[in-house]
Amino acid sequence: MALTHFDDQGAAHMVDVSDKDVTDRIAVAETWVKMKPGTFDIITEGRAKKGDVIGVARLAGIMGAKRTADLIPLCHPLPITKVSVDLTPDAALPGLRITATVKTTGQTGVEMEALTAASTAALTVYDMAKAVDKGMEIGGLRVVLKDGGKSGRYEAP
Repeated sequence: MALTHFDDQGAAHMVDVSDKDVTDRIAVAETWVKMKPGTFDIITEGRAKKGDVIGVARLAGIMGAKRTADLIPLCHPLPITKVSVDLTPDAALPGLRITATVKTTGQTGVEMEALTAASTAALTVYDMAKAVDKGMEIGGLRVVLKDGGKSGRYEAP
């Protein structure tokens, strides 16, 4: 199996998707932000000085998905039909679990858009709470579901 973003001479290029079928496509990505228990309380109780951390991070994730082609050099600009970003408090972490779902009908998948949405939401949580917890940790970024197109369905184990 060869990497698709390189031509015969090894130069990077955008993959030609013009011969691919237009299909419904979906991708789901996840990540988490681990923090001190006190930071978790501030966020979940709505006491952050910068405002509603979860709400702002959700919007940032949605915006990130829509800007993926501007950030990742070889991504195709896609007509995204749905983006949802869910931030779920997890006291056992302690922190927030983030899940981003992106859909399109097109010739290429939306895995990069889902990953960008999840990571942008996580970075926004960090930005909004760093004044009280510079040691927050972001991790576990991965695609957990991809469906549609020639390669079919993928679900993370």
